Amino acid sequence: MPAIRLSRLSLYLVLTTMAVVFIMPVYVMVITSLKPIDEVSLDRMWQLPTSISFESYKYAYERLAPNLLNTIYLVVPATILSALLGSLNGYVLSKWRFKGSEWVFTFLLFGMFIPYQSILIPLIEFLRQIGLYNSIGGLILVHVVYGIPITTLIFRNFYAAIPTELIEAAKIDGADFLGIYRHIMLPLSVSGFVVVCIWQFTNIWNEFLFAVSITSSGSQPIMVALQNLSGSQIVHWNVQMAGALIAALPTLLVYILVGKYFVRGLLAGSVKG
Repeated sequence: MPAIRLSRLSLYLVLTTMAVVFIMPVYVMVITSLKPIDEVSLDRMWQLPTSISFESYKYAYERLAPNLLNTIYLVVPATILSALLGSLNGYVLSKWRFKGSEWVFTFLLFGMFIPYQSILIPLIEFLRQIGLYNSIGGLILVHVVYGIPITTLIFRNFYAAIPTELIEAAKIDGADFLGIYRHIMLPLSVSGFVVVCIWQFTNIWNEFLFAVSITSSGSQPIMVALQNLSGSQIVHWNVQMAGALIAALPTLLVYILVGKYFVRGLLAGSVKG
């Protein structure tokens, strides 16, 4: 018993140490964002502010508010569209297999391993040709297409766990392709949609390379505006930290509110019954 208690105590000590180390940057960000500019320095980085000031949050929000709206206009439709397309692909590739479906699935997965940088120039030229360059619509298209491989993989694994007998019974009852998807697969895939939507929401919200390359001025998302917040000569670190916290708040809230459903959804598609 003493050995077990000592082992458990050691484990808790290691986990607590790791948690403290992980939280330290967040602590620095929060206290720096609450400091007046004259208290922000390296030698006073760990010290609490002598007086709490929210001016940095006010200034950062005023600068980031238009770009925050741009990001919402981008993230919501891109997440929903990529989830729906991934769901349809996963449904077809798991329950309506056809000759060569495995090759199609392999080629789809290959899209996950294509670096953004390698297709950036042809992508920009393509968006120019179709008139979507420097627009939220162009970014939506890019993120939907780039999200199809991972969403297809998640939904295919999820639908593979659904008994095929349900599909066969629906076919006998006269249900067609879309009828089976609408009345059987969709109601059973709520947890799968939660996983995919959280995944896509987080990735699209935090993405920077496409945002800075495809958009400019009024159509830029918040991550590009956050980089521009630093200024050209003097960096106001309290404003930078406040802006970073504002930009990170939506994704943080998503994981706090529905994080447990994300884990459940991943586990739901991991075991084939």
